[in-house]
Amino acid sequence: MDLVALLLVAQAAQAGGLSWKPPPGWTAEPPSSPMRIVTYRVPAAAGDPEPGEVGVFFFGTGEGGSVDANIDRWKAQLAPEPGSAKPARWVDTIRGIRVTRVSAEGTYSSGMPGGPRTPKAAFALLGAIAEGPGGNVFFKLTGPRKTVQKAATRFEALVRSLSRT
Repeated sequence: MDLVALLLVAQAAQAGGLSWKPPPGWTAEPPSSPMRIVTYRVPAAAGDPEPGEVGVFFFGTGEGGSVDANIDRWKAQLAPEPGSAKPARWVDTIRGIRVTRVSAEGTYSSGMPGGPRTPKAAFALLGAIAEGPGGNVFFKLTGPRKTVQKAATRFEALVRSLSRT
């Protein structure tokens, strides 16, 4: 990774008036689009065909759609499979920051909205939308189910590290 990319990644742990601490063992990559602040690669669990990823998104004050619309869209990206857990949604308050959370499992339709979709069976999603003073910050972990389950504690630590800048 070149120096510019390293600087971008180093600055990527804050957006929307919030900051967070990525967990050790996750590799940060420069943003792949203007909407994405950073991508963290999550190591694959033993036997899983690919790693997971945490996309962190920030669109600006009042941008990116409502919390409800995003949670509904994320849940809709996973079609239930036999034995998969039902989608769940809950709200936390972390250091005075409202954080709406979601979990879902099933066949994941990956790809950009409106673009081609690639179905991936036995996937899972953990998501968090933190309501910052400068706008919502979106954290979305997706990957093979075992990889996401293995990374759940670290994802929780990332979310629990949220603070106002």
